[in-house]
Amino acid sequence: MILARQPRSPTLAPLVESLWTYDGQLAHGFERMLPSGRMQLLVNLHEDAFRDYRLDGRLAHETRGVAIQGAHTAPRVVDTASQRSICGVSFAPASASPFLGMPASELTGKLVDLYEIWGRDGTILRERLLQAPTPAARLDVLEAALLARARASKPRDEAAAVACSLLMGGASVRAVGVRLGLSPRRLIERFQGHVGIKPKLFARIARFQRVLESAGGELTWATLAGEHGFSDQAHLVREFRAFSGATPVAYRPRSDEARNHVPLDERQFPSIRGGPPRGTLRQCPQTKP
Repeated sequence: MILARQPRSPTLAPLVESLWTYDGQLAHGFERMLPSGRMQLLVNLHEDAFRDYRLDGRLAHETRGVAIQGAHTAPRVVDTASQRSICGVSFAPASASPFLGMPASELTGKLVDLYEIWGRDGTILRERLLQAPTPAARLDVLEAALLARARASKPRDEAAAVACSLLMGGASVRAVGVRLGLSPRRLIERFQGHVGIKPKLFARIARFQRVLESAGGELTWATLAGEHGFSDQAHLVREFRAFSGATPVAYRPRSDEARNHVPLDERQFPSIRGGPPRGTLRQCPQTKP
């Protein structure tokens, strides 16, 4: 079961896309998570740990059960069986920085223990969430914790947020710089500091996400390539493989609502608990689902 809502606080509304909580066990054990250019706060209530893996099966990050996930630029693998009860915050693009106290670029591609950023408050947050009597109460706890941090922090960089919105709509990086009156160098500096990645890479990921939204209908991949500004179908396939780890025809998301979650065959990723030692997870040679 998943429950999600937007924040009720006007202070948080522009900063947070959703507060969510999930309880259950999926039929598959592993998923490939695709990059979106966004950051998340994650709390694992099933196990006091987070682990994610590279496509070759090697351990990439391991933290305690409260973490900040920086903007990822490549697919990663998670063990869903260890996350049967989890909740989190999905930040709007360029909007996590008020809760970090450090440049977003320091978290890019990483999963970082919240204790390193919030100190004792990170540990307390998980304790309070474990005590919450209902899923709805968990979301209230998350919102209260965010509101307390937001009131004591600097506001987000509005120029970076506007840049993200324009790039997600398909604007070029050059056009965004002109619109905001920023030199290419200054745009990159501000964008990386608040988003975590350079604007050109964010624009590529945003275009990839637009392709995912369009996929699954009657349009061919060649048509999608033309509609989304790729030079040809081969260009789309290269970008798709870079951000999903598979070709477009091999792409099989969990559902239309979970396009960034791609189930993996259990035989490719044997159970961490019953398989090889942590950090040396065996995978069959191919990385397609």
